[in-house]
Amino acid sequence: MFRRAPVNPRNLLTWLGLLFGAGGLGLQFFISMQAYLASGRDVFGALGAFFSYYTILTNIVLVLIYLSTILPTARLDLFRQPIVRGLMAANIALVSLYVYFVLRHLSELDGLFELADKLLHYLCPIFYMLWWLSAQPHGHLRWPNLPVMLVPTFVYFVYVVARGAWVQEYPYPNLNAIKLGYPQVLINAAGMTVALAVLTGIVIYLDQWLAKPKVAVRG
Repeated sequence: MFRRAPVNPRNLLTWLGLLFGAGGLGLQFFISMQAYLASGRDVFGALGAFFSYYTILTNIVLVLIYLSTILPTARLDLFRQPIVRGLMAANIALVSLYVYFVLRHLSELDGLFELADKLLHYLCPIFYMLWWLSAQPHGHLRWPNLPVMLVPTFVYFVYVVARGAWVQEYPYPNLNAIKLGYPQVLINAAGMTVALAVLTGIVIYLDQWLAKPKVAVRG
């Protein structure tokens, strides 16, 4: 009798994260594009709207991080960097918390839209956080990295505001300069930045704490 080798938990999380991430993105793309085109948008307008959502962009990065673990290609080296993987832990946590505490109260979803929402906003973030926590080795993140880890989100904010001024459409209500005005949008963005900075600080602390050698307790 041969014993089957035990399943590596991190490998399992990698494949599950990749499966649910790619599946959730594919499902969201299919139903969103159908809805956009049915509402009268052209293909480019529909694509622009779809890729304006932070949820979509962050989950795409998570899929690329999983792929960088599986595939040895140098083209995915960026997604092997501890700073990238760490900042994504903070960002995907922010996405999940923002949806849970704010967006879910603004509309009701059903059917495939609800399924995609649960996959991308809850299941995928949980898988990634577990995956990141199980990563070895930790200890690469430093407190001076924190401002750098906020830069991608700042770039996204600039992009969304610029796109919104052009097409008169915003992906999230707290960034809608048409209804709120730019001063309020800036205040909202500052609040989100503080929240992200706190989550990033927690990620850096956890990275350093997980890198410390654990002392075995003898009975």
